[in-house]
Amino acid sequence: MAENEQINVTAENIAEETVAPKAKRNFKGKNDRKDRAPRREASDLDKKVVCVRRVTKVVKGGRTLRFSALVVVGDKKGKVGLGIGKSKDVTSAIDKATTIARRNMRLIPIIDGTIPHETVGKFSATNILLLPAPEGTGVIAGGSARSVIELAGIRNIVTKKHGSSNKINVVKATMEGLLSLKTKEEIARRRGKSVEEI
Repeated sequence: MAENEQINVTAENIAEETVAPKAKRNFKGKNDRKDRAPRREASDLDKKVVCVRRVTKVVKGGRTLRFSALVVVGDKKGKVGLGIGKSKDVTSAIDKATTIARRNMRLIPIIDGTIPHETVGKFSATNILLLPAPEGTGVIAGGSARSVIELAGIRNIVTKKHGSSNKINVVKATMEGLLSLKTKEEIARRRGKSVEEI
C-alpha cells in the first residue's frame, strides 16, 4: 500500500510540475495585458466625428463591408485639421482619421475671434461664403462647416453654402476658405510695404 501511495504522490507531483509553469505563464501574461496603460490622446486637442459612412464593395466572392470616417481635430486656438480614415470597423476608421487629422493640422489667422476678411472656399461642387462678424454674432453655419469653425477657435462668423451639400465636400471647402485668409501684416510683408501704406 505504501508503495502505491508513494507512486501516486510522485505522479501527482510530476503532473503539477508540468502543468503549473504553463498556468503561471498564462496568468502572468493576462496580468501584463491588464496592467498596460491605454493609449490617450493629447488633452489640448478636441476631436469631432463629422460623419461615418458604410461603404459596400461588390467583388467576385460577394460583398465586402467597410466604414469611412471623417474627423476634424483642433485646439480652438487657430490650429485645425481634418482626416478621412477607412477600415473594416468603425472604431479603427475613427482612429485612423484622427491620426491623419492631427498630422495635417494647419494654422488659421484669427483676429478678435473672427476672420480677417471675406472669402469664398471652393471644393468640387461646393462653394461656401465666409464673412467676418462683430462680437456677439456667434457661429452661423451648418453642421459640417460648424465643426471646422468651432474647433479652429472662431467665435463670430457668418457662412452660406452653395452647391453640393456633401459633408466631405463642405468640410474641405471650409478648410480651403480658411486657409486662403491673409492678415494685413502678411500682405504688407509680401508687397514690401508697411501696414499703414496698405
